[in-house]
Amino acid sequence: MNGELFPRERTEIAPGAVHVPDWLAPERQRELLAACRTWARPPAGLRTVHTPGGGTMTARQVCLGLHWYPYGYARTAVDGDGAPVKPMPDWLAQLGREAVACAYGRGDTGPAAEAAYDIALINFYGGDSRMGMHRDSDEKSGAPVVSLSLGDSCVFRFGTTASRGRPYTDVELRSGDLFVFGGPARLAYHGVPKVMPGTGPAWLGLTGRLNLTLRVSGLDLP
Repeated sequence: MNGELFPRERTEIAPGAVHVPDWLAPERQRELLAACRTWARPPAGLRTVHTPGGGTMTARQVCLGLHWYPYGYARTAVDGDGAPVKPMPDWLAQLGREAVACAYGRGDTGPAAEAAYDIALINFYGGDSRMGMHRDSDEKSGAPVVSLSLGDSCVFRFGTTASRGRPYTDVELRSGDLFVFGGPARLAYHGVPKVMPGTGPAWLGLTGRLNLTLRVSGLDLP
């Protein structure tokens, strides 16, 4: 972070995939953490996700706007307590648009200024949590995915649209980092093979890692 010999810089990992280090200021990180703790409470709070094949995701999750479950969306926590999903705040949707504009260098113009970010998936990673290689393909919209990191650093593995295997690029995501992927990278496989416990900033007061993934659903659910 500050004081490094070689400061981290904005990097295009692949066409349409951009890493912006330290995008969230400390105060904004604290605000997001406080909001996440509120959203994680029942009803429709933090839950363990089970896959149809009998697997269990090691990262626990809470959703806003629409509830994601393997592999679709609903307006209620269908694989949790069945309660209506919490709403997507306007300020968080706006943060998503600002993130895309910053990553792609568009200022306040272009499609990012109008993207209707209506979903947030918030994953909590403990020290042993992982996320296998997958694609965010349950949405009808091709709008860029926005990823925000809080707490412990992780290895974020970003691959191609062709398969879960190589080639891929490993990126260290730290607290406050932004990662955006859209365009030709929108359906790229990605995952988190490793979390680095104890690497989060002490001033944040978070043990573990939070990832906020903002998406545009393009769905018209009843």
